[in-house]
Amino acid sequence: MKLLLAEDDAALAAELLRALRAEHFAVDHAVNGEDARHLGETERYDAVVLDLGLPVIDGVTVLRDWRAAGLTLPVLILTARDGWSDKVAGFKAGADDYLVKPFRVEELVIRLRALVRRASAHGATRIACGPLVYDAGLGSFERDGLPLRLTGLEWRVLTCLILRKDAVVPRDQLIERVYDGDAEVDSNSVEVIITRLRRKIAPARIESVRGHGWRLRAETEA
Repeated sequence: MKLLLAEDDAALAAELLRALRAEHFAVDHAVNGEDARHLGETERYDAVVLDLGLPVIDGVTVLRDWRAAGLTLPVLILTARDGWSDKVAGFKAGADDYLVKPFRVEELVIRLRALVRRASAHGATRIACGPLVYDAGLGSFERDGLPLRLTGLEWRVLTCLILRKDAVVPRDQLIERVYDGDAEVDSNSVEVIITRLRRKIAPARIESVRGHGWRLRAETEA
């Protein structure tokens, strides 16, 4: 799952980047509204954490511009203002959720996972694919009721696939959602991760759809 963090407070941004990446999110960071608006319009993200008090272009304007352009990605706004009018302005601009500073990073992570789950049309917190189960609230995987040990990249790939299970996830879309924007991606790296995951999640299977991408399915499905 790939996020955009738009936050100009250097200390808070550094803390959030460390915490979100520790939870296996791929994260791009923008320090002003102009950069945030451009990244939102040109990159694919599963969700955005958007500070309302951004320099150059404020967060509400950025969000209005995204919605006017037809972008439907989930947006959680951050604000240092506890006034109801600021929250209303954010929701009217198209926000999906909000947090008031200061906040606990753990709550931010839980809210982001919920936003991504709902955007993927999954109402339930636990998503199953045969013996494989993803707990979207905890961000953890089980196979046959036992915890599944995954690396950060394996977790990102498998999360992207299970949130879209039975549907083909294009290769370029998977790469965009798995790696940070400044990461150097080897041409075969995703294939290596897919191979490792196939061994770990069987009998659930990851199918290669030639010329398109990959699809996660349960072994019992036709």
